[in-house]
Amino acid sequence: MPLQGEWADYADSIYQVYVDKIANANLTFQALAIRCKYVPATNGKHFGFWHVISEGDSEDDRLPDLRRCERITWIAYLIANIEADADITWWENKRGANTHVVIWHEAENFVVILAARNGYYLLKSAYCPESHRAKTFIKERDSYWKQKG
Repeated sequence: MPLQGEWADYADSIYQVYVDKIANANLTFQALAIRCKYVPATNGKHFGFWHVISEGDSEDDRLPDLRRCERITWIAYLIANIEADADITWWENKRGANTHVVIWHEAENFVVILAARNGYYLLKSAYCPESHRAKTFIKERDSYWKQKG
């Protein structure tokens, strides 16, 4: 969804897509529900929404990323088509004590990150990785599937 008009109207528009296509869409991965983080809400919108449409190291200083905004519908597509689309790959990685599932459309250079929780997955992030991160993803993915046999 490319930016059209004022930012506030655009944010409302893509938020509605987020709610309809992601937060309330009953998405699953490996038969477990995918949930979105609502709190702390900002301007009446899910915390998770702001996280998937913006970038930055500090939550307080994140800035909207139009590439992420334009690709808001891709999140649900990658999750729903993980088995059907040969260009979508996935693997697990560890970050500290946390297990994440990385769902990557390499050709389109877009990734969705799910955090494993007790009985469900939490939508953690979605973004266009920089080239150095893409190289790391390739190594992680290949290593994961090599170990899986």
